[in-house]
Amino acid sequence: MTNYGKLTLRIITAWFILSLLASALHVFDNAPNRPPLALGLSVLLPLGVFATWFSRSEGFRQFLFSLDPQALTLTQTGRIIGFTFLVLYAYGLLPGVFALPAGWGDVAIGVTAPLVAMRVNMRAGRSRFIIWHILGIVDLTLAMILGPIAALISPHAITTSAMTVLPLSVIPTFAVPLFLILHLISIAQARRWHEVSDGGHRYAVVGG
Repeated sequence: MTNYGKLTLRIITAWFILSLLASALHVFDNAPNRPPLALGLSVLLPLGVFATWFSRSEGFRQFLFSLDPQALTLTQTGRIIGFTFLVLYAYGLLPGVFALPAGWGDVAIGVTAPLVAMRVNMRAGRSRFIIWHILGIVDLTLAMILGPIAALISPHAITTSAMTVLPLSVIPTFAVPLFLILHLISIAQARRWHEVSDGGHRYAVVGG
């Protein structure tokens, strides 16, 4: 398990550095009338690598299942950074059709993450835990959809081009796919839980 932990940390670090370098080299710059292919690949490729590794490696799956679900959920607190979208919208740097749902959605997930994490092992925890993580995935997916089509919805509004350059480019090219993967790991963990009765209360317990 330790080897998988070190390897995963190295991969995440290399991924972050690659995201910074690609952004600095303007790899993600995109004309408003063209689909953001490079940006899309930066999201889909890590998800594809994760899905392949997860499905083919029993050792990697066991490593992920051994992670603390509370810690994984608390990591989503970082989504509070979505408040930045609201500030940039207020200053006319991002379109409202993207910034408002993406920003408020991220803030809602970030603020509620500690509450969900505290209830991982409390009564009736599994269903709510899974639903919350699904909502987190929906929020990120909605943002990824609204970003590219914002210009089509509001052709005369400001574009989302600010999301393709530093520092904001790190959000769609690194943070978004990482948060998605953490959501998927948490849901996969929760599907292995079973609930037992204890004095009238129900507790989520990790099971095989």
